[in-house]
Amino acid sequence: MNIRGAPAPSNLFYQSRQRRPLVGEARGIYIWDADGRRYIDGSSGAMVANIGHGNERVLAAMRAQMDKATFAYRLHFENEPAERLARLTASKMPKGLDRVFFVSGGSEAVESAIKLARQYTLAAGKPDRWKIISRYPSYHGSTLGALALTGMELMSAPFEPMLRQMPKVPAPTAYLDRDELTMEERGVRYADMLREEIERQGPESVLGFIMEPVGGAATGALVAPDSYYLRVAEICRQYGILLILDEVMTGAGRTGKFLAAEHWNLQPDIVVLSKGFAAGYAPLGAMVAHRDIVEPVLAAGGFIHGYTYAGNPLACAAGLAVLEEVDRLDLAANAAEAGEALKCALAGLKARYPFIGDVRGKGLLLAFELVSDAGTMAPLPKEFDAHIHLVEEAYSRGLIIYSRRTRGGLEGDHFMVCPPLIVSNEQIGEIMEVLTDSLDAFAGRFGLPRGNG
Repeated sequence: MNIRGAPAPSNLFYQSRQRRPLVGEARGIYIWDADGRRYIDGSSGAMVANIGHGNERVLAAMRAQMDKATFAYRLHFENEPAERLARLTASKMPKGLDRVFFVSGGSEAVESAIKLARQYTLAAGKPDRWKIISRYPSYHGSTLGALALTGMELMSAPFEPMLRQMPKVPAPTAYLDRDELTMEERGVRYADMLREEIERQGPESVLGFIMEPVGGAATGALVAPDSYYLRVAEICRQYGILLILDEVMTGAGRTGKFLAAEHWNLQPDIVVLSKGFAAGYAPLGAMVAHRDIVEPVLAAGGFIHGYTYAGNPLACAAGLAVLEEVDRLDLAANAAEAGEALKCALAGLKARYPFIGDVRGKGLLLAFELVSDAGTMAPLPKEFDAHIHLVEEAYSRGLIIYSRRTRGGLEGDHFMVCPPLIVSNEQIGEIMEVLTDSLDAFAGRFGLPRGNG
């Protein structure tokens, strides 16, 4: 018999030996462990549970599909949930992006995108184009192909002999710059770094550019100056390279629009989705591509790629019900409104805690960054392991937040506060109360200054 709260021996292993309580149940923005202790899901898991936990409409749709068929291999049968979800997804995309390929997660979606892009260039008679430029820091997935695009040595270094690294340009971390330029001028400068890298690599060898419109875990909800986005799109068009948007974290309403691309009227060639796309109810993601990319590939012999669970009827039934809930509850609008309230509350913490150097994000994709000096934005000492300790302070008080090291995964500390899109103003108050207590304890532990805010 196990002592209350002590985890039983396990055959599972993940990133480390750390153990967590056994989950009991989850409803709305809350999760209870097996002992009945409640946690606020302040990060939607890993920015996944967009519509909250235990949505009865989604569960009913899944039960109904389970009574029909839980698996039908795509080479043997088409299935109605996949067809309906593809139509709904295409209807939410920029003009021309109406070809949908389903996968089981974000890494698979990115892998699918880069393989489709490569096969398109072959079908177009441009076999020398194979390089996809990405940003540093960035995160695009854990498969070897996606890892080659990921700008984070901590994750890629052990596998260097096994993968072919792709070129990188600096992420538009304009908030860190200390120069005489305006933010809009900085945005143009960062975009022009893409042009410079294309020229350095040789334009005839470059296939595409991939970016998260709003940064995810690698950069902590990084939003570039507005000038950055349209300049990047212009450069891609000028050189005839594909613009691939990684909306795995930003999609499905998280930033206040269905796609973050909509904030800047971007016209990508390929979009990848996952996480909030099925909101944790089933493993599901999608690659959505322009018909002018897909049709030549199919005409040249077909897309040489696939996964066993691509278009799984149960997963697609879940995804369809999730997107219908996003629409029914107008969750993108709530993400914009609640996100503004939460962002203002987080920004208000800067007066109380001088070691909070930046608050950023869009909608309910938000983060704050800790620093040792807000003037220079120098990070806290690495040995503080702030990205671990503040998370643990919050977790011990029943609040789940998400952290990473900001500067390429090596140093710096940011914390993502990204509750489900159903969050209310009252629940934002709950989150802020626990977060404030956690920051007080963290500051006391490391002797960090506190103001009177």
